Amino acid sequence: MAIHFPAPIALFFQLSNDKNSASLDRCFATDASVHDEKHTYNGIAEITDWFIESKKKYSYTAEPLEMEGADATVIVRARVSGNFPGSPAVLRYTFELKNDKIWSLDIG
Repeated sequence: MAIHFPAPIALFFQLSNDKNSASLDRCFATDASVHDEKHTYNGIAEITDWFIESKKKYSYTAEPLEMEGADATVIVRARVSGNFPGSPAVLRYTFELKNDKIWSLDIG
């Protein structure tokens, strides 16, 4: 059964599994923040750098398994496989949406 994600979240997972780096401003707000691996990245430039470096370092793919919530807060559990200890791992992505963009993302 397919999961029907809000558009910016669907695009985020599409870009996560794409070999090429794409423009993240299509799914993230310009003043968005991402918290991952005990670091916070603020603004589209820092988020883009984090995204590109993570893809290079871990060569990962993310397979969404389930989604909870709606409207402003959406939680997605995804199986992430790549070049990191403990792979594959199921991670929790907590998205805060605002104006049809990702305003914040916490990965844990």
